[in-house]
Amino acid sequence: MSAPFSWRDMLKDITRAPGASERIASTMGVSVVTLHRWMNGESKPRPHNLRQLLQALPDEQQSLLAELLEQEHMSFPAPAASDSWEQIEYPFVMQVLEMRASTPESLLFWTLCHKVFQHAIRRLDPERFGIAIRMVLCMPKTSDGTIHSLHESVGSGTPPWEDVEQEAIFLGAESLAGYVVASCLPKTVENLADETMRVPAHRAEYEQSAIAIPLLYTNRVAGCLLVSSTQPDYFASPSRLALISDYTRLIALALMPEQFYPPESISLRMMPSFEVQREHLATFRNRVIALMKETSHAKEPLTRSQAEQLAWQQIEEELLQLIP
Repeated sequence: MSAPFSWRDMLKDITRAPGASERIASTMGVSVVTLHRWMNGESKPRPHNLRQLLQALPDEQQSLLAELLEQEHMSFPAPAASDSWEQIEYPFVMQVLEMRASTPESLLFWTLCHKVFQHAIRRLDPERFGIAIRMVLCMPKTSDGTIHSLHESVGSGTPPWEDVEQEAIFLGAESLAGYVVASCLPKTVENLADETMRVPAHRAEYEQSAIAIPLLYTNRVAGCLLVSSTQPDYFASPSRLALISDYTRLIALALMPEQFYPPESISLRMMPSFEVQREHLATFRNRVIALMKETSHAKEPLTRSQAEQLAWQQIEEELLQLIP
């Protein structure tokens, strides 16, 4: 990139890279059109927009952009701990609400989850220390009318957790997620290596601290949002906790009312370790294919989503039978 004459020139150079405009705009919570209007001099960003723009850029670009802004006497006050950059930007919230209103029901869960996760990861782990965000959902009620386990669903992360969705394990009373869903209260574990912890916690590889916040709707619970970090005490900041709570409320919009259960129907069991679950989880894809083939000539064949749900229920039943 050649030496820019102004901050607008610099932004134009940066956004020439494929997807750069979309990434920066999404991080800031503004539209790509707004970003291009700033670059072209058609409108002028407000001070808090300039601060967000700096936050959206890599460290090595922030100092140069700040210098160019100062040359034009553009104001961008440093954020305070309680300032608005610690909150989810209003334009992004509106994007999520619009997505919920206009996305077909069959696509809503995955589309909205990934939208919110991408935004959350950029805000919660700008230095890329390593963070994972997982949606942990209640399995359907079993034959006795109660819920005995949770299942890791959609997720996203930064290295070393780029493929968190590949795990998709079952969790129960032995886990932090299980504790939070059963109590319907958020809980943070600042150091998972501490053997004196008073709450149960299934510790994933590389995980040093974690927070789980229940997904609630009309005093019912669907599961929790589980956030893990490679750093101990990563969730000690009150502003960071508030931000994660806000993301949890947004992500709950991806769920249907029937996915929320009254707390009295939650009766979680202790689930086997990941090592024990591994061989059962490995059969998931073959089970889905088999279920869809079995009903392919039926009057109402199973959809892929229905087949996947049945496959997970089959695996859950097998795992519950392994528990003494």
